[in-house]
Amino acid sequence: MSRKIIVTCAVTGGGSAVLAKHPNIPKTPSQIVEAALEAAKAGAAIVHIHVREPDTGAPSNRIELYEQVVKKLRDAATDVIINLTCGMDGELELDSLDPQKIGKSSTLKNAIGRCLHAVKLQPELSTLDCGTMAFGERIFVARMSDLREMATLMREAGVKPELECFDLGHIEIGKKLISENIVDGPPLFQFCLSTGCGAPAVPSAVQAMREILPSGAVWGGFGCGADEMPMVGQLVAMGGHVRVGLEDNIYLRRGVLASNAELVDNAVGIIERMGASVATPAEARAILCVKKRG
Repeated sequence: MSRKIIVTCAVTGGGSAVLAKHPNIPKTPSQIVEAALEAAKAGAAIVHIHVREPDTGAPSNRIELYEQVVKKLRDAATDVIINLTCGMDGELELDSLDPQKIGKSSTLKNAIGRCLHAVKLQPELSTLDCGTMAFGERIFVARMSDLREMATLMREAGVKPELECFDLGHIEIGKKLISENIVDGPPLFQFCLSTGCGAPAVPSAVQAMREILPSGAVWGGFGCGADEMPMVGQLVAMGGHVRVGLEDNIYLRRGVLASNAELVDNAVGIIERMGASVATPAEARAILCVKKRG
């Protein structure tokens, strides 16, 4: 039998710059759900969900918006796995260092403030970004105490964390959470590549990250921009699962804007031409050892 590859679609992301480049980025809960269902029909077993302010498209972490998306997805005739981001409200900006002054655009909240929607809505999966990192002038804060608390809250709610790793050290942090019995097995790792602030989307980086994973880990990854589709092929060849979607890349090919369903369809084509097959949501749940929620 051919190996089953889980395809995740990251439907809309949490960035603002993309709004000026792509007029059809999903913004409202209904648009996000529609895009997620189209991606699922095209072959995505998992939909990774951010929410946006419906009127402006600005990144949001409001639980009311997540509630609308999750309810609509659960009411729809779909078996797709829901993965809610917990990567919002973790940013710190410093207007100055002498004297130290925190910028007004900082969104940094405590652990429960960052994952309350996952705890309350109990999706099968939620992301956990495993490391403090700099995105230009912005600092994403993920102290060990924050990660321990968020992972514990997720476990108590029956939510499996997807350990997002932008570099080798983040995998080591994920392994520490596992060794402390805060993250249950089999652990799920996501390699976040070519973001411009971490590991590049090259085979040597993927190999290095794969080699230090704990035994029995389930893993996958994604590349951003022009690296999105080449990384699908590389990940499949190296034993991983894949993610595509408008959060990571807005183009179908040079100069042609994509939809989420088109990106999933492209990924499915690559996977099948490589002799593998796409996992259904039920098969993905078996691989991840999660149960259908809602």
